[in-house]
Amino acid sequence: MAINSGKFVISLDFELMWGVWDKLSVAAYGKDIEGVHTVFPKLLDLFSNYKVKTTFSTVGFLFFKTKDELINNIPSITPNYKDFNLSPYNGYFKNLGTDYKTDTLHFAPQLIEMLKMDGNHEIGTHTFCHYYCLEDGQNSESFTADLKKAIEVGKENNINITSIIFPRNQFNSEYEMICKENGILCYRGNERSWMYSPASGDNDSNVRRLFRLIDTYINLSGHNCYSDSELIRKIPIDIPSSRFLRPFNKKLESLEGLRLKRIKKSMLHAAKNNLTFHLWWHPHNFGQNQDENLNFLKNILEYYQELNEKYKFQSYTMTDLAIKLSDGR
Repeated sequence: MAINSGKFVISLDFELMWGVWDKLSVAAYGKDIEGVHTVFPKLLDLFSNYKVKTTFSTVGFLFFKTKDELINNIPSITPNYKDFNLSPYNGYFKNLGTDYKTDTLHFAPQLIEMLKMDGNHEIGTHTFCHYYCLEDGQNSESFTADLKKAIEVGKENNINITSIIFPRNQFNSEYEMICKENGILCYRGNERSWMYSPASGDNDSNVRRLFRLIDTYINLSGHNCYSDSELIRKIPIDIPSSRFLRPFNKKLESLEGLRLKRIKKSMLHAAKNNLTFHLWWHPHNFGQNQDENLNFLKNILEYYQELNEKYKFQSYTMTDLAIKLSDGR
């Protein structure tokens, strides 16, 4: 069913250390991860102040209160990546603390509870183990086991999981039916540009990364906003990304105006033309330079409010939008 207004979607890839452990050490990135615990309530306050709903796509490991609980919930089938170092099941658990009170880098049940208590946001899945869907060695069998476990853990915490965001944006079309069979209504796909097309880690070239960085400030890939007819072609519904909200970078501070202008122009394009604009980032992107990052987000949310008043630009979680679009199919 067509919605006679523009749509504003925000999704956050909520992963803590599970999203970066194979690339960055605790020494290199631990402060950013620790910062999630202080920035999280500030994000919720901002969203509440501007009446914005969001989807927190959550790694299943974060639900557990203890290391033993996590280990007791390992799926019977785990990904057998060709690159041994991509799987946390291959010895990484030795780095974990005993529980969420002693290890805030890998567990976050208290933050998930905070989300539940807030009541305005969706808790989706970022897979159980931060599963890479395009890496050599994994297959549909291990993906299915991972997804089922993520949904099971959600249910044990009174959360009905109906959306998924694929880690590292490694969307795998072969897994759409598996998602559908397990009650997933929607996912976040990639921008419709060569520089954002899904790729394994080895196939994501430096050239693509450079173009994506430039695209943050100068419009190379377009507005990446989507009509209702584009979104409702299939189930699960693909609600693609429009823009990654890159964190504040002191070295690029002089370009902050361009970064904000780039986002605002695409939001305006969506609002005027009844399209969907989908912004995303990770909570740990705001782990440091919190004031700068939160003020930047505040500017975006203030602009959302302006567009809401002028064009009826509406905020949706991923699942809320999927349900709204599916009505009357």
